Amino acid sequence: MASPQPFSAASSMRHSVWLWLVVGALLGTLASTFYFAPAAWLAHGMLRASEGRIILRESQGTVWHGSAVVGLGGGPGSSDAARLPGRVQWDFRPIWGGVQVTVHADCCTPQAQQLVWTAGLRGWRLQVLTGESTWPAQVLSGLGTPWNTVQLQGRLQFQTTGLTLTSSVDRLQLAGTASVTLPDMASSLSTLRPLGSYRLQLQGGAQTTLELQTIKGRLQLQGTGQWAAARWRFEGEARADAAHEAELSNLLNIMGRRDGARSVITLG
Repeated sequence: MASPQPFSAASSMRHSVWLWLVVGALLGTLASTFYFAPAAWLAHGMLRASEGRIILRESQGTVWHGSAVVGLGGGPGSSDAARLPGRVQWDFRPIWGGVQVTVHADCCTPQAQQLVWTAGLRGWRLQVLTGESTWPAQVLSGLGTPWNTVQLQGRLQFQTTGLTLTSSVDRLQLAGTASVTLPDMASSLSTLRPLGSYRLQLQGGAQTTLELQTIKGRLQLQGTGQWAAARWRFEGEARADAAHEAELSNLLNIMGRRDGARSVITLG
C-alpha cells in the first residue's frame, strides 16, 4: 500500500529545510573564515607571488585589515634582505567589481596611498591614485645584485599622476606618469658625498618610456628606455666630471661597461 501523500510531502520539506541549514552553515563558515583570515596568509601569498622579493614579517590583524614589517629580498637562493623602518598598515575594501587598497607606511607616506583594482571580462585594471611618498634608498640593497654592491644612500621621492596599469588579452598598457627624484645620493663605493641629484621619469601612453636625467652632480647619469615586446629595454651612460674621475672610477666600473671616461649601461 502506498504511503499517504501528506506524510511524503512533510518528510520532503523537512529534508529540504535541513539541506538549506547545512548549506547556509557551510557558506557562513566559509565567509567567516575568509573575512577573518589572518594576515599571515597575505604574507605567505605575497612571498610566493613576488618570488621572495617582498617579505612581510611580524604580521598582525587580518588579510583585509592588518600590518607588518616589510622587507625586500633578492629572490630564490638569495641571502640579501633589508627592511623598512616601522610598520606598514593596509586596508582592503571590496567595491563593485574589485577592491580598493589603502596603504600607510610609518616611515614613508605622510598620507595613506590608495590603489583601486577592478576586474573585467577580458582582463583587469590597477589605478594608483595621485600621491607622494619618500622611501629610504638603502632598502634597495635587499634586492641583491647590483643594489647590494652599489648600496645607495639617500631618499627616493615618488610621485604619481593618473597612473593606471591595464591588462587585456595578455597585453599590458600603462597610462599616466610616475617620477622618482633622488636628491643628494651617495654610495658606499665612493667617498664623494653627495654624488649628485637625479630624476627618473616614467611616461605611459601608446609607447611607455623611461627617462633618466641628472639634476646636478659630480657623477652624470642619463639614459632612456621603453617597454616593448613585454620587456624593458634601457640604454644610458654614467660619466664623471674631469675633476673627480679617479675618485669615481671604481663606481663607474660597477655600473656598466667602461668606455674611456664613461660607463655604458644596457638593461634588457
